[in-house]
Amino acid sequence: MSLLAEKRIVVIGGTTGIGLSAAQAFVDEGAKVVVVGRNKENVAQAKSQLGKNVQALSADATAPDTAVNAINLCFGKFGGFDGLYHVAGGSGRKMGDGPLHELSLDGWNKTLELNLTSLMLSNQAAVKKFLELKKAGTIFNMGSVMGFSPSPKYFSTHAYAAAKSAIIGFSKSVAAYYAKDNIRVNVIAPAVAKTPMAKRAANDETILSFIKSKQPLDNGRIGKPEDMNGLAVYFMSDQSGFTTGQVIAVDGGWSISEGQYS
Repeated sequence: MSLLAEKRIVVIGGTTGIGLSAAQAFVDEGAKVVVVGRNKENVAQAKSQLGKNVQALSADATAPDTAVNAINLCFGKFGGFDGLYHVAGGSGRKMGDGPLHELSLDGWNKTLELNLTSLMLSNQAAVKKFLELKKAGTIFNMGSVMGFSPSPKYFSTHAYAAAKSAIIGFSKSVAAYYAKDNIRVNVIAPAVAKTPMAKRAANDETILSFIKSKQPLDNGRIGKPEDMNGLAVYFMSDQSGFTTGQVIAVDGGWSISEGQYS
């Protein structure tokens, strides 16, 4: 039997990169899925790729009603709601994020809104729906190794690190409070992976050389979106029914490696 048969899942940030890859894995394991993304073209492409058991919604994850609408769509189209995977977020470098002495207030606020506020809103919507339905549920949040394992030379975006660190504290606190309701909350913490957000790193030979030793698994390479799929399926499935409040790094060894600067 497929691991996610009869599961109804919402993926916020599910139309590109890690989110899209996970949505495909969920469908392959028998789930019905709602994916949400900002770019209408990406939304249409995701819907076409993922097929009939998927609904796709174009919306901004930072808007208060986006997750509510996605969950209601899931419930309306598929007859229920079992899990939320929040992937949406991204670098604030172009908005003014950077080392503290260069960090702009606007960059700080926008980076936290993009990564932390959007996640709070989706988690809140999911918890409210689980409580309303009086049922168990699972929430899986996108963190980053940058939240607890910094890299000062090439990845010095301090607002992003703060947001990803805050996701850990937020998720653990929520997991503790709602454990009595059988609502599970866990965090995945990837290192550098080949996604739209990581174009700068993926196209920089110096950074790739650093990553070869910093992420030494599998001959030293940048991560792939599909590297995250197994854990996402696990946390959306009943196999993780006794696991909550955990942070798991899928990082190719980043968090246990010194790395070598070129």
